[in-house]
Amino acid sequence: MTMRILLPVDASPCSLRAVRHLAEHVAWFREAPDIHLLHVQPPVPLAGALGHVGKETLREHYLEESRPHLAEASRILDEAGRTYTVHVHVGLAAEVIVRVAGDLTADLVVMGTHGRSGIAGLVLGSVANQVLQQSPCPVLLVK
Repeated sequence: MTMRILLPVDASPCSLRAVRHLAEHVAWFREAPDIHLLHVQPPVPLAGALGHVGKETLREHYLEESRPHLAEASRILDEAGRTYTVHVHVGLAAEVIVRVAGDLTADLVVMGTHGRSGIAGLVLGSVANQVLQQSPCPVLLVK
């Protein structure tokens, strides 16, 4: 059975460290894992309430906005010869990551973290911490 890995990215240096880490350590797995690259877009405010903005227009907007966030992660995985599936979702990052991990029946979530602790971690409301607490599967945090 192939391991299914969810790899959320946002083009930040910490998320790209997670991508590099996974690309470099795929040999840890008996067979090449099924990698799912995920970018979560924040919802456009009032988009649903505006009658003149169609669903297709919104979908295109979210896809276009996600391209730069996915570009470097895709390049890293491509250069490492790793295959992957790209997912773009809309919502609050931690909630979407947890939901997608469940929907995919992921075996592992690999994601970057700033590694902040104490007051900084509390104030910033770390997405990684929320995912760690709510994920239906193990989470590997790359600092």
